[in-house]
Amino acid sequence: MPNKFFSAFFIVGIFFMNAAANSTEANRADPSKSSGIRVAAFNVSMDATNYLPAELWAEQGADALKNALADGHPQLRGVAEVIQRTRPDILVLNEFDYLPADVGIQVFLEKYLAQSQQGAEPISYPYFYLAPVNTGVPSGFDLNRDGKKDARQNDAWGFGFYEGHYAMVVLSRYPIVTDQVRTFQHFLWQDMPGALLPEVPETGEAWYSDEILASMPLSSKSHWDVPVQVGDKQLHVLVSHPTPPVFDGPEDRNGKRNHDEVRFWADYVTPGQSEYIYDDANTSGGLAQHQRFVIAGDLNASVEGDENVTGTIEQLLNSPLIQAEPIPASEGGAAHSPESAYAKYHTAGWRKRADYVLPSKFGIEVKDAGVFWPTEESDLARLVENREATSDHRLVWIDIKLTD
Repeated sequence: MPNKFFSAFFIVGIFFMNAAANSTEANRADPSKSSGIRVAAFNVSMDATNYLPAELWAEQGADALKNALADGHPQLRGVAEVIQRTRPDILVLNEFDYLPADVGIQVFLEKYLAQSQQGAEPISYPYFYLAPVNTGVPSGFDLNRDGKKDARQNDAWGFGFYEGHYAMVVLSRYPIVTDQVRTFQHFLWQDMPGALLPEVPETGEAWYSDEILASMPLSSKSHWDVPVQVGDKQLHVLVSHPTPPVFDGPEDRNGKRNHDEVRFWADYVTPGQSEYIYDDANTSGGLAQHQRFVIAGDLNASVEGDENVTGTIEQLLNSPLIQAEPIPASEGGAAHSPESAYAKYHTAGWRKRADYVLPSKFGIEVKDAGVFWPTEESDLARLVENREATSDHRLVWIDIKLTD
């Protein structure tokens, strides 16, 4: 393993807010009084493509979210309202650009979530976690073989118009065990046994050279194992956002990477399959046996359609260690695509189940599950009208009880 990758500057954000919570919230965050925990994932589309015209994404995109947060952008207020109305205890946010905490996540926590949006009850998250991602980080190589070595986008380690584009954050009302967090931003794709490395269709030669593969990470953003302490029990929140399996060619380089990014978690939670894995601190292995976990995030994988490599999401849904049911559903999703038998399970406006919160079978009882997708008749339908209102994704949640 190339140790040079583990010297990268690493930032962890943990922020504690001392504002008093009302009695309802205080009880729910107290493990001795709570009947369950709501864990959710939400791709919030909080990036430059929602705040700037396309011609400015590369030039000014890195500051777009910071400026939108400072200006009180209505899309941010809509996202905050969705969170206030669903009230997760642990929440994974995808597509929240990576920024210094004081101009990024702390502003969102204090100026949006802690303030009532359209009459919704404010919500506080005393703890958060964020770290760098691979999106927009220049590779120095011609990854898409178009004859150019562009600094960003298709020639970055993860597609992005600027560094930190499409990043991630974890919010929690329970303590995050920061000294046990593991990140896998720099785990090399070629170090996964049997990796689906793409080939040139016409010749069968490797799409990526040995030089590229010696540096190319598996994660298009990152993979995180974020332990959360709930009373005397620990819950591992396993976070990622695999690359979309499209926007490539017949070599299917994105589809194959998506497959292996999803496979990473299937191997990580399975004793006997995770020995090859190493984290950014050069510690090897995955989860030990009998650990509570949830795999949460926009996995860009669905049982519908032919965009994904066959069997991608099934690596998780068919795992004997993971609870695939009940499947979160909504009436709004069903009404949005009445011709589809899968519609009630969709989590994106483009008619797919892309976002997941998948709990372990060990130590977790699922009490309820759902997708925030109001029907057109609802007063809250304005929150899912389009990406400009909030996001092209919907918040997906499960209510769980940690058992002995």
